[in-house]
Amino acid sequence: MITNLMRRALPALALAALPVLATPLPAAADVPHVQRPQLQSAPGPSAQVLLTLFEGIDQIPVAAEHREGYSRTLYKHWNRGLNATDGCNTRKEVILAEAVEAPQIAAGCALTGGSWLSKYDNVVVTDAARLDVDHFVPLAEVYDSEQTAWSPARREAYANDQDSPDTLIAVTAASNRSKADKDPAEWLPSDASYHCSYAATWVATKLRWDLAADETERQALLGLAENCPAALVSYEPVP
Repeated sequence: MITNLMRRALPALALAALPVLATPLPAAADVPHVQRPQLQSAPGPSAQVLLTLFEGIDQIPVAAEHREGYSRTLYKHWNRGLNATDGCNTRKEVILAEAVEAPQIAAGCALTGGSWLSKYDNVVVTDAARLDVDHFVPLAEVYDSEQTAWSPARREAYANDQDSPDTLIAVTAASNRSKADKDPAEWLPSDASYHCSYAATWVATKLRWDLAADETERQALLGLAENCPAALVSYEPVP
C-alpha cells in the first residue's frame, strides 16, 4: 500500500486572528506547494516515479470524457483524516499541514491565527475560514477521466488523499471557485509563475490515479510544457 503520513506535530503558537491580505505578494518561486512531512516509511508495492513534463504527458492515456451520472456525493469527503482521534477531518488536516505559520488549535479543531500562502493567486491568508481545500484534479474531472468506473472505496480514497502532497491543496476560496471543475485547457492559476508547477502537479495526479485526458486537455498541457523545460513530474502510483 501507499506510504502513510503520521500525525503532523504543530507548535502551539498563540497568534491573533488577522484578516486576509487582499494584495498579492511578489511572484512566488515556481515550486510545488508545501511538502507534507512523511513520518512513516513502511515498505509498499509502489515506487516513486520521476519524469520530465513531456514524458509524463505522454504517459497519460487519451480518451473522451464522460460526465453522465456524475455527482459529488459519489466521492465521500471529508472523512476523519489520518488521525481519527484528533478531532480534525481531512480538510482541516490539510490546512494545518500547509500552514506557513501554525495556528492555535482549540476543541473541535477550531483554528485561530496562522498564515498560509495560496499558490493559485500568490495571496497570503491569515484566516483559515477563508481557505478552501481544492482537489487538484477536480472531482468532476476525475469522474470524466476514470478509465473504468471506480469503486466507492477508491473514490473516497482519492477525495481524502493525504498520502501525496499533490492531490489536495489549500488555496483562497476565490481562486478555487474560479477554477471550479475546469482542466488546464479551461483554467490556469492567476499567478503565472506557478503555471509550470501547476501543469506538473496536474500530470502527476492523473498518473498517480491512472486517469485519462481528453485531446484538448492534452494539447493544453503540451503547450504549457513548451515553456517549462525544467519541470519534473514526481508521483507514487496508487495500486
